[in-house]
Amino acid sequence: MDSFTPRMLTKAIARNPRTSVQDALLMFVLMLAALLLALQYDLFYFMESLSEEQLQISIAEAIFLTTLLIACLFAFVLRRLNEQRSDASLRSVAEVELRHLTALAVQDPLTGLLNRRALMEALTAAVKAPPTDSTEHALYLMDLNGFKSVNDAYGHTVGDQVLEIVADRFRSASRPSDLIARIGGDEFAVLAYHVTRESARTIGMRFVQSLTAPIRAGKHTHEIGMAAGVALIPEDGGTPEDALRNADAAMYRAKAMGKELVFFASDMEAQIRIA
Repeated sequence: MDSFTPRMLTKAIARNPRTSVQDALLMFVLMLAALLLALQYDLFYFMESLSEEQLQISIAEAIFLTTLLIACLFAFVLRRLNEQRSDASLRSVAEVELRHLTALAVQDPLTGLLNRRALMEALTAAVKAPPTDSTEHALYLMDLNGFKSVNDAYGHTVGDQVLEIVADRFRSASRPSDLIARIGGDEFAVLAYHVTRESARTIGMRFVQSLTAPIRAGKHTHEIGMAAGVALIPEDGGTPEDALRNADAAMYRAKAMGKELVFFASDMEAQIRIA
């Protein structure tokens, strides 16, 4: 049992007022019943002399009454402390469950990467706090090449294995500060903080090169590539939606041109308006 302090008991009673009152009433009834039984069956000699001026209580009677009172108090305190530990345990379970639910709300269940919701929250923060050291943030949208044929030929189970391996390779290619998300299907996103255009290209090419080696899944090897579009923040997007839309336009330009990495350019705005 944990070390007992009056403060612990007071907190336990305050958290469980109903059961505390019930136990207190039970203690009172038990003590009253003991006294009534003693009176009925002449268990205590001092009961016969209650009307006398000098009351005499034997040592045995005093010990019995004291023991009964201590037992009742011990039972009361023990139950309060048990309730306190139970409350603490329930709070701990609730906190763990809350953290688990919070993680599920921002995590892709297949790959363990962040999801679209988490990406949008990070983008919102990045747009509100742009760099002040002549750098920018870079948003990469990446669409896998060759993934649909894997799904069609070998089924979603193998396709899921491919996505998990891709996610692992992206983790290995990223910097510790990079945020990686799977935003749906075979589309991934990376938010890289404090980069120049040159370093953003270098970072992007690391992700491209991470898929150079074939991926083995379902007893077969699969050639998976990618097309990535890059939007710089705040240069290419004053809002999260603008950054995402411009990175998406750059990605589709990369796919159309058969390139692996394309930065957003102003001439893509017409393409966005048409779409």
